[in-house]
Amino acid sequence: MEMDSKISVLDKIYGIYNDFACDLDVACKRYCAGCCTRNVTMTTLEGYKIVEHIISNGKTNLFKNIRKDIDKKRFQPKLTTNALADLCVSGKDIPDEEGDCKWGACPLLTENECPIYAVRPFGCRCFVSTVICGEKGYADVDPFVITVNNLFLQYIEHIDFHGCSGNLSDVLLFLKSKETLESYREGSLNFTDSGLSSNRLIPVLLIPPEHRLRIQPILQRLKCLK
Repeated sequence: MEMDSKISVLDKIYGIYNDFACDLDVACKRYCAGCCTRNVTMTTLEGYKIVEHIISNGKTNLFKNIRKDIDKKRFQPKLTTNALADLCVSGKDIPDEEGDCKWGACPLLTENECPIYAVRPFGCRCFVSTVICGEKGYADVDPFVITVNNLFLQYIEHIDFHGCSGNLSDVLLFLKSKETLESYREGSLNFTDSGLSSNRLIPVLLIPPEHRLRIQPILQRLKCLK
């Protein structure tokens, strides 16, 4: 699949999720940035879309903000969502992952607003809570929403299976050069020494039995994407 087609499919995936999320009863609103931590992860496909947006809109100073905080602790996943699914279906042990929301805010956050909100990755789009995190000190997410979120994460990784995934900061800094963007677009990206994790095709969907019937309308829409 060519890059423009992948971006088109990604936009359609976002649209399907927006249709789902608009009916949710959530406390999230503008200037509510409790979930905007430095632990957000994403794929190179999402990173490509964001970097293109940053460059074309003259916001390259955002790369400096990321670079300034790059030595600070952040969630750097050992496994992608589909790699996790593969371990689950194989009955293998899942390694511990280290992450803490107290590690600080997203380096892109500006006065509690997101400067890339229109092209934010799915990891940001899917974090919804029924309570105000800043007041409660935690997020409250319905189990079915978590299942739906995992489904979308699996599909986004699936269409970017030639790419990789990692922390938002790491992916954006990795892709920010013109040469790297071109290599990714041509399908010749070398990320061996990037510290990012290779994406995978979907081995099995992470849908628990109690959610299989309810999730079918969403799943069918995703399966029809081209």
